[in-house]
This record gives sequence, structure tokens and C-alpha cells, in this order.
Amino acid sequence: MDRNHEQRLKIYIFMFLTLFLKLILLRVFLFNGVAWGKVLTDALSLLALLSLLELLLPIKGKKTAYRVINLVFSFILFASAVYNVHFGSIPTYTAMAGLGQVNQVRSSIIPLLEPAHFLFFLDLLIILLVIIFRKIRSRTHRGLHFSTQRSYISSARSGMRWRLAMGGILVLALVLSTLIVRKAWGIENEIVRAENMGFMNYQVSAVVRQSQENRALAQGNLQEKIGEIRQLQASYPYGEDKGKQPEGFGAAKGKNLIIVQMESLQRFPIGQSLDGQEITPVMNKLAEEGLYFPHIFQQIGQGNTSDAEFAVNTSIYPTGTVAMSTGFGSKELPSLPRLLGQQGYVTSTFHVNDLKFWDRNKLYPALDFQHFFDKPYYKNDHFNDFGPSDEELFRVGMEKLLENRQQNKLSYAHMITVSNHSPYTVKEEYAKLALPAELRGTHLGNYLQSVNYSDYALGTLVDQLKQSGMWDETVLVVYGDHFGINPAEADANMISQTLGIPYHERISRFNIPLIIHVPGMDKGRTIEQVGGQVDILPTVANLLGISLADEKFTAFGHDLLNVKRNVIGMRYYLPTGSFFNNDILFVPGDGFEDGSAVSIKTMEPVEDLSPYRQDYDYILQLMKLSDDYVKMLPKREP
Repeated sequence: MDRNHEQRLKIYIFMFLTLFLKLILLRVFLFNGVAWGKVLTDALSLLALLSLLELLLPIKGKKTAYRVINLVFSFILFASAVYNVHFGSIPTYTAMAGLGQVNQVRSSIIPLLEPAHFLFFLDLLIILLVIIFRKIRSRTHRGLHFSTQRSYISSARSGMRWRLAMGGILVLALVLSTLIVRKAWGIENEIVRAENMGFMNYQVSAVVRQSQENRALAQGNLQEKIGEIRQLQASYPYGEDKGKQPEGFGAAKGKNLIIVQMESLQRFPIGQSLDGQEITPVMNKLAEEGLYFPHIFQQIGQGNTSDAEFAVNTSIYPTGTVAMSTGFGSKELPSLPRLLGQQGYVTSTFHVNDLKFWDRNKLYPALDFQHFFDKPYYKNDHFNDFGPSDEELFRVGMEKLLENRQQNKLSYAHMITVSNHSPYTVKEEYAKLALPAELRGTHLGNYLQSVNYSDYALGTLVDQLKQSGMWDETVLVVYGDHFGINPAEADANMISQTLGIPYHERISRFNIPLIIHVPGMDKGRTIEQVGGQVDILPTVANLLGISLADEKFTAFGHDLLNVKRNVIGMRYYLPTGSFFNNDILFVPGDGFEDGSAVSIKTMEPVEDLSPYRQDYDYILQLMKLSDDYVKMLPKREP
């Protein structure tokens, strides 16, 4: 081997070892350790990448190209590690589409960074320092400086041998990587699948899966798919009384509807007190007087808050592979605004942020909201990074509702709060809760202070409804969009010990409240039925006297007032195949047999999984059909 190819081999080996160590470091972050028997997958995918680059990159400038590739590669791994801290999921290439939102939520991301995350850039820092040192040294010895640049141009024979070697490594690595990917292909649990495939192969498999699904769906028929959905749902024993008038049907017919999505609201603060102070006095009262559902769980995907808006307004599962606003904003989505618009309602959505945040400028027309009230409609009282407070959100919302009322028009308003957004910093003039000394300045203390303010702001909406005479004319729905407490900042044991309540790292974290105030109800009811965000639309439609069957509306959730047994899927923050039913939270391993279950009531492990096999198989089929359905929906006219 001549000197030039010897140098190329050294660079090749250096790049391989450097990037390989970074992939091993990523495994530590993503999988809480390294299963050494599985790192071969990373080595093979890396050999394939570097061999391909050797064949494609020109000799001149290759060092610079490799440094740029190293930088980009390091940034992707760094972002993936931080992403996993927050989402508990393995990001795919589609998650990179959300990077444009980072600036808006930077205050939420910064607390998740750990010093160890920056190890991905350590070699780059060392290389930079070496380059600077050499430049300084070359200037110091300018008079004695001799060029050390080596030519990469070698003989045709030597170059051919190098290319053949790289081609052979590429083919071998691709063949072995393909075998590994095929072996892990059928694993539904994304985390296990990624660990077995390796991070890079997992990305490639995501592209292939998407391509295969798109080809299959292009040949499908929407009406046939709807038939499959109804057939599957009819096979599950939900315990609904067919042919009988559903309980609560039309109890709020002809009433306005306000749905308030509470940012980062978990259920555990409801009904809790600190030093004799109720944390959520407004929601406590609403729960006592209305319908209170304590066992509701989030079902969001990559779009987080915007996915909650999507699920509640469509009763369709977010796919988990892309923010629904971004991936499906071009569709004509069957939705609650569309249903109510046909009933003569004025449909509006309210958000104090820019309409383009999470592509809501696409989502809202797709949902058929008639009016969108975003940032320009509010006075900025600088509550947090998003700008206006929840009080300002509700003030503007009431103005628009009263305008509709003056014109004798019914309203559906979806109000998206943001004051309780992480990092939960509440300015002194807004703080209402006197925190105990041990909670001041802590993540948990800040969260409870922020929840208390958002509850207070909700109270201003209730007061305005009562003062205007609209309280008895309006159904008010309040629910949380997703969890607020990040376990990296306050773990389950700390919360349990501090507040003296049972708190489970998964069940309590993903448990959100749902409260429905119905005008004319004699007394409140606590409904223990398990449910999710996809169940909110069918429940509300029933109360408003809208039959989804008569409307031929395809819903993947159920009316919580009339279902006796329920099962809901979750596949973000938890792997695909996870579900909640009336008894347990189930999380799969490679499949069902090596999964784990926890009782949602006792929060203790459940050993016998055999009664729940049907639920596992059913929910996998239901979510797959949901994905197919939303992908096959027609595009809307721009």
C-alpha cells in the first residue's frame, strides 16, 4: 500500500472509531446501557456509510467533508439523546421536521440538557484545538515551514484496489445489516426494534416502512377500510347497549360548547392541597358539580399539544411518526367542528401563539374551524415565552362568544391554554399559591404554582360565563393535553414522598383530567371508566344529541357514558402495543409474552397477562386501521 492510501486508511479507521464510540454513547442514553451483543449492528451500518462516502467523495477536500459529516452526525445523535429524555421515544428522520419549533420551546428544553450530552462534540473540540495549535505553530516557524500536504493521487492500480476494497466492505455490510433489519422487522415496540437494529438501520427501516405503507394505501379503498374498522370494533366487547337510547343523549342539545385544553395538566393536583390551600379550587368545584373522569390518559404523538387538539377534534389516533398538523394538514378531516358547523354552530379556535407554530395554519382549515384567533388578537402581558396569559386568552374568547350570542348563533370554541407550559416560571404578580419552603425553586413546586395559576385563570372564564348569562347555556369541557412533570427533574418517589400521594412513573405521569360541566345537572358524578383523548368527541357528541352512527362518522374512541369496558392505545412516550384498559397499563417487550402490566388502581405489578392478550391484538389492529384511515382521507381544496 502506497503512502497516500495508507493515509486514507488511517482517516477511515479514525472516522470509524470516532463515530462508533458516539453510537455506543447514544445507546447508553437511549437504552440505559449497552448490550454489547447488539453493537455489531452499529458497526456494520457505520462501515456501510463510510465505505459509500469513500466511493463517492472526491479526494480533494475529503478531510473537510469528513469533519462536516462528523459535525452533522454528532448533532443528530445529540438531538436524539435530548429528544429521548423528553419523549421517551426513539426519534426517526420525521422528528427532524419539528426542529423549527425548538426556538419557541427552548426554555423547556434547556433543563433537560445534561453535561454528558455534550460528549458527542468532544472530539470535534479536540480537533479544533489541534488545528488552531498547528496554525499558531506554523506562523511561529514561518521561515522554517515546509509543506506537509500529501497528495491523494495514486497510481491507477492502487486506486482500483482501494475502490474494490471499499465496494466489498459496502456490499458485505449492507447484506449483514439487511439480515439484522429483517430479523427485527416484526417487533412492534419501537424501542426494542431500534435497539436490535441499531440507530442508523432503524432510520433506514423507517423510510422503507413508510414507502411500503404508501404503496399499499395507494391501492386501497376508503370505504372498504371503514368497513374493516366497523367490523373490528363490533368484535370487541365494549358493552354498549345497541338499539337503546344512550344515557345522556341530548342532555345538552342546543347548548354552546367550550372545550378548554389545559397545557401540561396532569390529574394528580386535582383535589390536592398544600398547607390548607387548594391547588385547583376551580377545577375541584367543576368536578364536584359536573361529570368527572379521573382515569383519562394522553394519546399524543410527535406533535405534542397540537396532536391533542387533533385527537380531541377527530377521535383519530395520532400516528406517532409525524405531527398530525404537519403530516395531515392537507386532508379534509372528519371532525367535531365540521359536525357542529353542519348543525349551525360558529366554530372557532383560540391560541395566543403564532398560527404557524406546529403548522396550525394547516391543521385548523383541515379540521374545518371557521375562525382562528391567534397572536395578533391578544394584548401581550408577557406572561411567559408564548406571550399573553390564559386570562387574556379567555378575555378575547368571551368577546367572540358574546358576539355570536348577540347574533343568536350557537358557538363551539376550542381554547388552547399555554400559561402552564414548562419550565413553569410564574412571575410574582401572577403567583397565587404560597409554597412550603421545601418546594420553593423546585421543579415540582414551580409546576404546582403554575397549575394553580392556570386554574385561577380558568376561574375567570367561568366567572365571565356566569356574569354574561351564558353559564346555563354552555357545556364546558376541561382536559389536559399531556403530562407536565418530567421524571428527569422530579421522579415518582420524590413526588409521592413530598405530597403524600401514590404516584406511578407511568400511570400517574400520563393520567390527565377530564371534566364536563353540563347545564341543568342536579349533582356531579365521578365516572371511573378508563378513556383517552379519542373518547372526548364521542362523549360530547352524545351529550349534544348528535348520533355519530346516523352521521356516518368514523370514530376510534367511544362515548364514556355508555361504554362498560374500554381499551385505548398509546404509542408515544410508550412503545406501540401499549394500552390502558379498565384494569391495567400494559407495555410490550419484543411482543406480548415478555411485556409488563401494572394495575391502574393499586399501581402494583400484574403477573398474569393471559386475560389481556385479546386487548393487545385488538389495539394493534385498531391503531393500524386508524393510521390507514387518516392516510386515505381525501385532500382538501386549498
